[in-house]
Amino acid sequence: MTDEIIQGLTDAVINGKKDQAIELAQKALDEGVDPYNAVIDGLAEGMKTMSERYDAKEVFMPHLLIASNTMYGGMDILTPHIKLEGGGERKVLVICTVEGDVHDIGKNLVKTMMSAKGFNAIDLGKDVPIEDIVAAVEENKADIVSMSTLMTSTMDNMQKAMDQINAKGLRDKVKIIIGGAPITPDFAEEIGADFTTTDSMEAATWAMEQANALDEGRW
Repeated sequence: MTDEIIQGLTDAVINGKKDQAIELAQKALDEGVDPYNAVIDGLAEGMKTMSERYDAKEVFMPHLLIASNTMYGGMDILTPHIKLEGGGERKVLVICTVEGDVHDIGKNLVKTMMSAKGFNAIDLGKDVPIEDIVAAVEENKADIVSMSTLMTSTMDNMQKAMDQINAKGLRDKVKIIIGGAPITPDFAEEIGADFTTTDSMEAATWAMEQANALDEGRW
């Protein structure tokens, strides 16, 4: 039954059937399926498939948006029931696509994985001004900052955001991960980010490890 529910969640996302995703998410809870597994192996797996199909030009942006909306319908049911790793309060993630870039599918997938790990995700959205990123880090006492871009022309805005975080004296308080198609480990090192990866699950695992290691009294 568990495998059927999880596969059903995957199929619901791929086929854009939000009502079905919501119904199966509730069924997962009723049947005792681990909500974390239901999100990661079910909903997120469907979104990953759709992202791969988008990259291969097998589906297009409207399909991704429908799939994403479907995924979040199921997540709204499941996420509140995910047990936090290590207990305690949720770690805080500030996530966005940087100013000048309106793409957010990759960001949304990372947000999904990090939410499933137990983060309280503060999603600033796409095309986010640098000053808004810095303000959100400070106001929310962020543990992790995740910035993405799919455009080489907006990579400089990651550098500018890093510079502002440094200038405000916040750099030692947070760990910063960056991502997106043009981002390389060399670029991440160059601008002073802590990590980059093309794998959203790896990003979430790294982020939680780093957040748990941070000094609780730093803010």
